[in-house]
Amino acid sequence: MVFGRIGKTCKKVAHGFEISDEVNGKVEMDQLILFDTDILIDAGRKVSEAVTCLQRTEQEAILGISVITQMELMVGCRNKKELQVLERFLHRFEIVSLNEDIADTALSLLRRYRLSHGLLIADALIAATALIVEVPLLTKNQKDYQFIDGLQLATYS
Repeated sequence: MVFGRIGKTCKKVAHGFEISDEVNGKVEMDQLILFDTDILIDAGRKVSEAVTCLQRTEQEAILGISVITQMELMVGCRNKKELQVLERFLHRFEIVSLNEDIADTALSLLRRYRLSHGLLIADALIAATALIVEVPLLTKNQKDYQFIDGLQLATYS
């Protein structure tokens, strides 16, 4: 599976996906961490905790987002200049597209959690992406996701 950056390939491993890149003839592996929209909004507003979180995580893992997060951020742009700034910012991330498995999982999550926990469509799709790709989801809004069985939430700090 190939994600957003040229030369990066993704292979399925026991606990998720690893991104491989050949550097000086040696293949290096890093885990993908899926970021929720809330952290990227804060980073765009230059909130120091979010900026630091992105920088620290980038040293240890591959930064990833769902295409849903990309869309949510695009909707927040007020003009073409902001959209261009956003597109440059998003080059740092592997963007995971939707597929049938993600859509089916999101529907299942909505059936299970919409009425009992108020799960929203975008949150269901982002959670389903993390579940299907088998990677941790990093979010400030732990309460929006903590009830989802099998979802690995990374700690925001």
